[in-house]
Amino acid sequence: MEYRVEHDSLGEVRVPADRYWGAQTQRSHENFPIGVGIETMPAEIVHAFGILKKAAARANRALLPEKMTAEKLAAIERAADEVIDGTLADHFPLVVWQTGSGTQSNMNANEVIANRANALAGVRLCHPNDDVNMSQSSNDTFPTAMHIAAVLALEDRLLPALAGLVQTFLRLEAENMGVVKSGRTHLQDAVPIAFSQEISGWRSSLERDMELIRAACEPLKELALGGTAVGTGLNAPAGFGEKAAAEISALTGRTFVTASNKFHALTSRDELVFAHGAVKAAAADMMKIANDVRWLASGPRCGLGEISIPANEPGSSIMPGKVNPTQCEQVTMVAAQIMGNDAAIGFAASQGNFQLNVFMPVMAYDFLQSVRLLSQSMTSFTQRCAAGIRADREKMRRNLESSLMLVTCLNPYIGYENAAKTAKLAYEENISLREACVRLGFLTPEQFDEIFRPEKMV
Repeated sequence: MEYRVEHDSLGEVRVPADRYWGAQTQRSHENFPIGVGIETMPAEIVHAFGILKKAAARANRALLPEKMTAEKLAAIERAADEVIDGTLADHFPLVVWQTGSGTQSNMNANEVIANRANALAGVRLCHPNDDVNMSQSSNDTFPTAMHIAAVLALEDRLLPALAGLVQTFLRLEAENMGVVKSGRTHLQDAVPIAFSQEISGWRSSLERDMELIRAACEPLKELALGGTAVGTGLNAPAGFGEKAAAEISALTGRTFVTASNKFHALTSRDELVFAHGAVKAAAADMMKIANDVRWLASGPRCGLGEISIPANEPGSSIMPGKVNPTQCEQVTMVAAQIMGNDAAIGFAASQGNFQLNVFMPVMAYDFLQSVRLLSQSMTSFTQRCAAGIRADREKMRRNLESSLMLVTCLNPYIGYENAAKTAKLAYEENISLREACVRLGFLTPEQFDEIFRPEKMV
């Protein structure tokens, strides 16, 4: 491999000649051989850095034109665009397990953009610190990148995935209108419910999750940029935070604003904790929905068997013909991972000291992993399971007719205690509720038939 020599404040460093990163990135690459090639800084963070560096250069051009010349801005913008579109992805090798402020990833962006800008300009025009990092600090850029990445991930990935499953459930509701089945509470038979009503519960849960996620996005749209090292804004011109936020808004199509209190913005990660709580709520609902589906599809002969789901692959290496609810299982595993990530994010957010939180890379990694996994999991579940759910109406009818909890409709006519006696006799002697009620003398057959209408109980 060929190398070139770069230098920083600690001296000279050899860097691969075909890479745009510089000395500080190389030092981090060598000093943190932890999860290399696996747990690298998320692509969403790199993308966000491209956006904020381009926006910062534009803000500096407006506020400090004597330093950020038109020539420098043009070169930085072109290089930043290549970061944004992923062209330079191979030039961001750093792992999550680095300094807790994300300083090396900020410098990775600075070095790559500066060196690429110089290559595009054909002269040594831009310096990583003096130009690309102008008016900034790692302490305000990394939390800014986290917020940009989080908003884009939630709005562009998770919300559409939720909406897709909601639409599938709306279709299933319409298809199953009027299909009455046994309800279940505590895993025991309960009073009747329409299958469309059961599905509507799933749908409504996801719609509420969407509301919570949208609400959680708003605090994330406040940015730390402009606070520089400790929140005072040292070395940034007046109005830089506001101007940079406006440029980020223009680049993303979202309304980002500068945080009103930069001391809070640098040290507290409460917005990310709150937003991940909304993600966890959606994961919890998906765990419940997936479990409902696999219970209802259990069987095919010895379980509930009230619905069928698509057979996507053989389910056993030894039992021929077995098919398992694999899409439900991937959903529940993803939900478990997200719940673990939530614990890590909450603990990491509690570890700020004085003017900075130094657990930011792991928070960014876990947050974006949760959003990515849940989005992909839901899309797969929608396409490969939910879309193919079919009600076994005959099985639902048989289960409903055999349910002892239909006795509940008799309460207003024969009283709770007599209804309980009816259910107990029917269970003990394996007879129908009608036969038990008549034998006990509570109602005549004609009275029972007039009252006992399960389809009216929903």
